[in-house]
Amino acid sequence: MATRTRSEHPPVRRGDRIFSATALGAGILILLILAGVAIFLLVQGVPGITAGRGSLSGRDSFWAYVGPFAFGTVFASIIALVVAVPIAVGIALFISHYAPRRVALALGYIVDLLAAVPSVVFGVWGITVLSPALVPIMQWLEDNAGFLPFFEGPTLTSGRNMFTAGLVLAVMILPIITAICREVFLQTPRLHEEAALALGATRWEMIRMTVFPYGRSGIVSASMLGLGRALGETLAVALVLSGSAIYTFNTLAAENSGTIAANIALQFPEASGTAVNVLIATGLILFVITFAVNYTARKIVDRRSEFSGAN
Repeated sequence: MATRTRSEHPPVRRGDRIFSATALGAGILILLILAGVAIFLLVQGVPGITAGRGSLSGRDSFWAYVGPFAFGTVFASIIALVVAVPIAVGIALFISHYAPRRVALALGYIVDLLAAVPSVVFGVWGITVLSPALVPIMQWLEDNAGFLPFFEGPTLTSGRNMFTAGLVLAVMILPIITAICREVFLQTPRLHEEAALALGATRWEMIRMTVFPYGRSGIVSASMLGLGRALGETLAVALVLSGSAIYTFNTLAAENSGTIAANIALQFPEASGTAVNVLIATGLILFVITFAVNYTARKIVDRRSEFSGAN
């Protein structure tokens, strides 16, 4: 009976070949879609970048037109990230290491359901519920922290300003960051946790010495994914925020910096001719910003991967 030599390989099954080809095709399809979007934005956006004052709402150049909206996009997203990340990490830690099993399962389902709520619902909630409720808090911030440029005021009586928009975005990205952090924390090697506790560490010391170092890259990835969602959010910001083409750090006043996505949604139905190309060009700027955020996050995760088991 002939024996199989080491150079021989077992035959590849048909199912494996089909699965491999399907996975390869899906990866290529994603690249093609991304390339198609980039080419469309470039081809349709270049005429907008070179457009004159008539299509730029009186601005001298395209960069003077898109600058305030790019600033508002990044500013609102940073507010959302600063608020959402600590809360999301705390909720994820509670679910993964503190809550009883039944409570953890229930909270996990609630977090997953929040991620599926449409953005327009968050926008309507922000207008009808959150904005009026935040007015006293905004007034207190103006009275006690008005020396900071973020809370100079005067507070808008309706509460529909950058402060509210940032909090609405924070609520929207909270489920995404929480879900990813929860999964990363649950993957912490059990032996590491038990070793820390055996050495006399408290629950918090164990989390600080084992869970956080292991899940650091996962937290970064979750934060950047939430930031990407906040950067591209349209309806919720358009409903809550009355943005203008200005630069301001004041989150409480009536005049606030608009965002690129909200400006496109509000201006596109009435745009025509070169004005459409200008809006598409602003979409190209948003595409570049989002790509830069994801690229930076990938670099941070790669740098941390040798110290962490989460990728």
